[in-house]
Amino acid sequence: MSTDFTLHAKGREDTGKGASRRLRRLAGEIPAIVYGGKKDPARIALIHKDVMKALENEAFYSHIIALDIDGKSEDVIVKDVQRHPAKSIVLHMDFLRVSKNTKLQTRVPLHFINEESCVGVKLGGGLIAHSMTELEIMCLPADLPEYLEVDMAEVEIGQTLHISDIKLPKGVESVALSHGDDHDLPIAAVNKSKAKDEDEEAAPAADAGAGEADSSAEEASEE
Repeated sequence: MSTDFTLHAKGREDTGKGASRRLRRLAGEIPAIVYGGKKDPARIALIHKDVMKALENEAFYSHIIALDIDGKSEDVIVKDVQRHPAKSIVLHMDFLRVSKNTKLQTRVPLHFINEESCVGVKLGGGLIAHSMTELEIMCLPADLPEYLEVDMAEVEIGQTLHISDIKLPKGVESVALSHGDDHDLPIAAVNKSKAKDEDEEAAPAADAGAGEADSSAEEASEE
């Protein structure tokens, strides 16, 4: 089980909105909680600037993190990040303890590749629409992928890809598909562009107009 990220934290006793505001305003720290496993939930405080730097890396959200709390390290994953609606500030974080022998449930980002060479786009003039940007999975910590690739190269216009079309790494399961085939939701599609639809609608109208003109010319010649 690899840990590519380390965060340093300290335990805290104060609770409530007032204590959290003081923590953020005066100490430049973020209130957080760690739960899961066989231990009781623990309230901690993190250094805000360290967290903001870590959050710049997409992999932080789907990696095992070594959380050092007062000198004692625990392996965790991020479960929730609460941000300020208008400012670049993290208000609160939730972490889940993980064990190398216990499967965890989390979300990982989807990376859509070969969109530029997609058949439905290059030959059909279609537009790619994404229905999902991340997928909820279940696996052991050692099998946790940083992201999942979705290859769009061979997707034709009018075609839709579903969760079952994602090639999952060994040991990784889709939470949605574990509930049955009726949970096989769409993740991306190549749709016709509006301009193409308008051109196709205009073509029959133009043909009809040409036909009427030919008929009028024939009638005039007969007269």
